[in-house]
Amino acid sequence: MGFVTNFIKGLIIGVGAIAPGVSGGSLAVLLGVYEKITGLIANVIDSLKHNFKFFLAVGAGGCVGILLFSRLIEYLFLYYEAPVKYLFIGLIAGTFPSVFRHANKNGFRKIYIPIFIISLAITLAIAFAERSTVYVYEGQTSFPWLLLYGAVLGFGTIIPGISASFILMYLGSYETVLGSIADMNFALLVPLGIGFVLSIILLARLVRYLLKIAFGYTYYVILGFVIGSIFSIFPGFELKPSFLICPVLLIAGFLVSLWLGEIEKKENKGAD
Repeated sequence: MGFVTNFIKGLIIGVGAIAPGVSGGSLAVLLGVYEKITGLIANVIDSLKHNFKFFLAVGAGGCVGILLFSRLIEYLFLYYEAPVKYLFIGLIAGTFPSVFRHANKNGFRKIYIPIFIISLAITLAIAFAERSTVYVYEGQTSFPWLLLYGAVLGFGTIIPGISASFILMYLGSYETVLGSIADMNFALLVPLGIGFVLSIILLARLVRYLLKIAFGYTYYVILGFVIGSIFSIFPGFELKPSFLICPVLLIAGFLVSLWLGEIEKKENKGAD
């Protein structure tokens, strides 16, 4: 069951990595696998010896989420943006209790509150800028630019609260990147992959180091990014019949998150 659970988590993170306005890093935090993923990436050789099944499950789920759902995500966000975003908000909200428990596993300090507020404010400012920005740049497909696009994907995967898709949209390259993944265009995927891998390795090492020397401070900064990311994807309300599916998807996402959290709790107790 552990493999299936981790595969589903990887699937959700993969879909989130390419979904407009959604942060793959935030979903990794909320699904309880962020530290493990950054630890694996930061020290691949040693970590794989002890966590190969976890890496295989999450990695396979992430690849399936990105490769199989790239066109679907593009279609859904084009025609059903609000319902999909409500689903993601439900997935995020259902994990808050377990995430805060984990953040306080070494004890709570009052200094964490202003740190959390600052990171939340930064994320809200970024969300406001994203909503008010006019995307005027034209995407490029030269090797250096593709490396940059791949690095942006890695940045959004590792840093919670940052939507790589919005940055790519600003650069005019979102459709190019999504299309290359959906069409398996290796001429574009190779430089994208190189940029992605280099980016996540460097950032994962930095995040791993910060969690090691200042766990509580770092985690509350991350939590501010994560909670702020909800506001960046919140689509608002609409008074029309088609909107009725939105609260249903919100509740469904919330229940799925609770289910994954309960399974993880039982697995952790079994491991103890």
